[in-house]
Amino acid sequence: MVNPMRKLIITATALTSFLTLSGCSSLDIDPWVKPYERQNLADPIMRFGRHPIANMHVAHVLEARESARGAEGTGGGGCGCN
Repeated sequence: MVNPMRKLIITATALTSFLTLSGCSSLDIDPWVKPYERQNLADPIMRFGRHPIANMHVAHVLEARESARGAEGTGGGGCGCN
């Protein structure tokens, strides 16, 4: 015979588990960014570097200073004579 207190604990644990895990399941997965909201993310104010001339200058300085970088797609050495 099962102790009534143990039965209550098992029932409460099962009910809590069911309620907790049922929040994790969803049948309809919505995208985080709706298609009509993407225009807000493409706003120029959201760009990391907003000034193209300053960005080009920083990229040039990094290319000249770190010759092993090479991620900018240009050739040349670290001397700045490219």
